Amino acid sequence: MLTGGRQTGKTTLLKALFPHYSYASLDLPADAQLAEEDPDTFLAKYPPPVVIDEVQYAPKLFRHLKVRIDRQRTKCGQYLLTGSQKFNLMKEISDSLAGRCGLLELEPFSVNELGSDYHAARTEKGLAYCLTRGTFPHLWDAPTLPREDFFRSYIATYIERDVRQILNITSLRDFDRFMRVCALRTGQLVNKSEIAREVGVSAKTIHDWLRILHASNQVILLEPYFKNIGKRVIKSPKLYFSDTGLVSYLMGLNVSNVLDSPHLDHLWETFVFSELRKSLFLQHPEATLWFYRDQQREADFMISYGSQLYLLDAKWKEIPPQSAFTTLCDIQGYFREASSQVFMITPNQDSFPVTPDKHVISGFSLADWKWQ
Repeated sequence: MLTGGRQTGKTTLLKALFPHYSYASLDLPADAQLAEEDPDTFLAKYPPPVVIDEVQYAPKLFRHLKVRIDRQRTKCGQYLLTGSQKFNLMKEISDSLAGRCGLLELEPFSVNELGSDYHAARTEKGLAYCLTRGTFPHLWDAPTLPREDFFRSYIATYIERDVRQILNITSLRDFDRFMRVCALRTGQLVNKSEIAREVGVSAKTIHDWLRILHASNQVILLEPYFKNIGKRVIKSPKLYFSDTGLVSYLMGLNVSNVLDSPHLDHLWETFVFSELRKSLFLQHPEATLWFYRDQQREADFMISYGSQLYLLDAKWKEIPPQSAFTTLCDIQGYFREASSQVFMITPNQDSFPVTPDKHVISGFSLADWKWQ
């Protein structure tokens, strides 16, 4: 099972890796209806080996897949499934395919995967272009495609297909407004009551809608570090959109206005968070990513890796002053039992040490940084 948000390249990847497999898409209403109402006929129409796309649209299919898998337990990889909704998929998998299904998740591109296309952004205008375009594969495969057209279609499809299926939302316009209100809070603490007031719905509704955004890979909630520190530490999570292109579009930002926006720092922090998640998952899956915040101090990110603690701030300044490290160094003092270092993540093209335990790292080379 390959999960991930819409347009992350799940189908393209599986078709490239397994060109001899047959293919069925439950994005097509006729196939989705057949798979849901007559799973045996559907599976006879598409015999293994087969890629079945967007399986969340036919939850009754899973039990019939289980029967076929159990008949040939020694033949692995006969059914390659994709899905864009963790919310429904995980329940169906745990109920029907537990022990029979491996789970992988596909993120949008990282900077390293984009390679020279992204690293060419050495000017402020180039950085503005990259941040507002985001990392969805199709936008880089089709460089002449206006990002406004892509994201307008993306949001419409997401709300109409995914959101409507998961929840019986009476006003899709309210959900669209909810997404835009959340976008203005990327990189900030989640305050459901405040969001509810702005959208005009209840806090319980906001709770349910946040679950939808998270389950469909649109946002990630970063938990705070508060082990053995006491009540002074903030314990609410921070919200990050998974793609800077999507969140900047929802904010109304584009190449011409993003560098003057009061939201630029949070947009950069969102980019850094995305790159940190991808690089840690690939290189150090045993590491844990948090943030730290008490009543006086905050570190945008904290990495716990073995006996090491790394404290990081994302700053939209190429050369941060020495004073920028003061707060991180204060927090560092709380963790004397652990070996720790502090870092500033900037849009600078180069990384360099300030002192043996203070570093400036380019946000575009996080994937190459060795946390050890």
